Amino acid sequence: MTLRLLAALYFVCVSFTAAAQEKFLQSGPMVGYSEMREVKLWVQTKEAAKVKIKYWAKDEPAKVFTTAEVRTEADNAFATHLVADQVNYGKKYSYELYINNKKVKRNYLLEFQTQDLWQHRKDAPDFSFAVGSCFYVNDPHYDRPGKPYGSTSFEILTSIHQKKPDFMLWIGDNTYLREPDWNSKTGIQYRYTHTRSVPELQPLLGSVHNYAIWDDHDYGPNNADRSFWEKNLTSEAFKTFWANPNYIFDNGAITGTFQWNDVQFFMMDDRWFKSPNSRTTDKAYLGEEQLNWLIDALHASPATFKVICVGGQVLNPAAVKENYSNHPEERQKLLDAIAQAKIKGVIFMDGDRHFTELTKLERPGTYPLYDFTVSPLTAGISNPRDEANTLRVPGTLVQEHNFAIVSVHGPAKERAFKVTIYNAKGAEIWTREVKASELQ
Repeated sequence: MTLRLLAALYFVCVSFTAAAQEKFLQSGPMVGYSEMREVKLWVQTKEAAKVKIKYWAKDEPAKVFTTAEVRTEADNAFATHLVADQVNYGKKYSYELYINNKKVKRNYLLEFQTQDLWQHRKDAPDFSFAVGSCFYVNDPHYDRPGKPYGSTSFEILTSIHQKKPDFMLWIGDNTYLREPDWNSKTGIQYRYTHTRSVPELQPLLGSVHNYAIWDDHDYGPNNADRSFWEKNLTSEAFKTFWANPNYIFDNGAITGTFQWNDVQFFMMDDRWFKSPNSRTTDKAYLGEEQLNWLIDALHASPATFKVICVGGQVLNPAAVKENYSNHPEERQKLLDAIAQAKIKGVIFMDGDRHFTELTKLERPGTYPLYDFTVSPLTAGISNPRDEANTLRVPGTLVQEHNFAIVSVHGPAKERAFKVTIYNAKGAEIWTREVKASELQ
């Protein structure tokens, strides 16, 4: 047998083995948070299996590292987290997934990055991130009768991936629990699994870092609040299916924070502490404990831009749906705290509304506040025709499936936060740039 034939047979055997392992893979791998000394990844299998990741810096491909091997279990929907902790700062990495010690073939790029060590050395590096919310995936067997609520196309996911953002912010309603789902762990895990398994989603998960908050539909029923009886189960599912770097509270709230270069993101929970909409006393949106933490964290943050991510709209003055304006006292406490402490660089980002718009609040004696609402990715479109958002920036209302790409760029003294809204095909709709010097 010739060497060429042996080599060909080896290639066929390796390819067959890699392809065979794909039958064990449900979804992923997904890249979660990125830090200078570790990166978290996520994967879900179809049955109990041993999983691990092999990874290497692109500029040192001969040095291959391996995460600890973890066994997926039914109790966690066969999903697990893996930590790449032999990394160095400011590097790009390639990686491979192994199930039961066999490589799994993926027909798209698998890569992640570590954040750079720029502090006290140079200006913060430029970067970009994607923003989206309201990701509905049709499931005819469980959907309500009539026209499908979600899009039948997922090209928007490909469009996001093609923009090559460093990470993506999923700002609520990242899956939609249905009536058969929210009363059982089985149903909740099924819905999260069904949404996460969309084929067009996999390349985006595999090479773009992902961070998330929730809103009512991935927390529980429509307009769900602190009284939701299975919120511990949905909290468990959220923390199983996402790979955020931290959770501030010991309860099930998903509040957290992370930094990317000179921007700090405050990931707020608008459900765990929220009072029922019909209450007229003891009303809460973020709730006292969470709001006080946010105010303290804003005080402490040296970030150029401080991005507060909330499931629902913050600055829209119309007290409709579940806007923060329905909780005027708590909302005013937050706005007063920002003004009185002269906290610089605050920007709000939220979803929920099934349309996109920019709200701008002028404040006497200080800089204006901006609220970028970005929605929906694939869910139904809403029409705010009877809604009095008197602070909407003209020309920013979008009533089609869309997403945002935010570019943070420029030298330290000229840092800018540029938001561009794209339609599902990736065509630009509008763009707005806010300079750090304007948020002083």
